[in-house]
Amino acid sequence: MPYIIPVRGFTPKIGQDCFIAENATIVGDVTMGDECSVWFNTVLRGDVNTITIGDRVNIQDGSVLHTLYKKSTIEIGNDVSIGHNVTIHGAKIHDYALIGMGALVMDDAVVGEGALVAAGSVVLSRTQIGPNEMWGGAPARFIKMVDPAQSKELNQKIAHNYLMYSRWYTQPDNSDNLE
Repeated sequence: MPYIIPVRGFTPKIGQDCFIAENATIVGDVTMGDECSVWFNTVLRGDVNTITIGDRVNIQDGSVLHTLYKKSTIEIGNDVSIGHNVTIHGAKIHDYALIGMGALVMDDAVVGEGALVAAGSVVLSRTQIGPNEMWGGAPARFIKMVDPAQSKELNQKIAHNYLMYSRWYTQPDNSDNLE
């Protein structure tokens, strides 16, 4: 059973048709949209400030989302993929963005619509990543523009796949195959 813990008068709000792994932890002022998935060993810690998550967001294994007390919040749009072992601390992630495995996105950073943050990147505080930009490195730097249609298609496919994977756990007889 996942740990869903109220704190400071805030109880997490989880949308419809979401998958929360057995050992995921969701605390406090967290609002999650519909058809999201929060995978194994992931922590969404809304104890000191607000975490707002859109629809069809997948937050993969080992990720940690947290904020600064009275200073930063997390806002995540729709159809966003947060890779394995990502740390997001007080940042805004727009629709169709992809945060690669092991990346770190710090306070007041903004990741634009359809943007890609490469695996292992360190996005420093207050960094502004524009729509459809690819950034990578430590600290993260602009690499190139990505085609908006390709970015949206890729991220919608990943979001769809993670929705399908989550249904393997909630509907064991579901035999969807990857296309």
